[in-house]
Amino acid sequence: MTEPPITLLIVDDHPVVRHGLHGIFASAAGFEVLGEAADGVTAVALAARLDPDVVLMDLRMPGGGGVEAIRDLSRRNPRCKVLVLTTYDTDSDTIPAIEAGATGYLLKDAPRDELFTAVRAAAAGRTVLSPAIAARLVSRVRSPATTTLTAREREILRLVAKGTPNREVAAILFISEATVKSHLTHIYAKLNVNDRAAAVATAYDRGILG
Repeated sequence: MTEPPITLLIVDDHPVVRHGLHGIFASAAGFEVLGEAADGVTAVALAARLDPDVVLMDLRMPGGGGVEAIRDLSRRNPRCKVLVLTTYDTDSDTIPAIEAGATGYLLKDAPRDELFTAVRAAAAGRTVLSPAIAARLVSRVRSPATTTLTAREREILRLVAKGTPNREVAAILFISEATVKSHLTHIYAKLNVNDRAAAVATAYDRGILG
């Protein structure tokens, strides 16, 4: 007896991406695309009407983002599995999506076969993570304390992010330049980086600086 196809709803604010994904799945055996949506609000409404097995969800969309849509879908239709498909792999994107109820998280550069495998796994209720995302999550779990900066350290890092030299940071905060350098040393150790630029980039990546 032939297995019924896995039904899909494709959510992305870029028409070219939606149509491309639609074509990929429509041409493959075992899948059926029920509809498309350009934002999270429309996605939730369509999912309630179409009841797809899997929703392929972009995260950053005008008119209704992915995380809120994932949260609504998880609450309203727990049978429907959400597989995030995005270009963003930062902790500030990954963690909220998974906490909201996403079954999996893939990047848009995933090969076609990997995408098919991920959708089948999501439909079966199995967690799917791209290797890059999985590695980041493991690292985060193993060293959660490394991202905890003190209020003063965050204050200094915000100034550094603006390109403020150590001497000016010291003057602004009424502390010595040696104290600024000491704080930076602690920041580098906590973020596992070696210089100012890497510290700023990592802080934005982890959501420490918003």
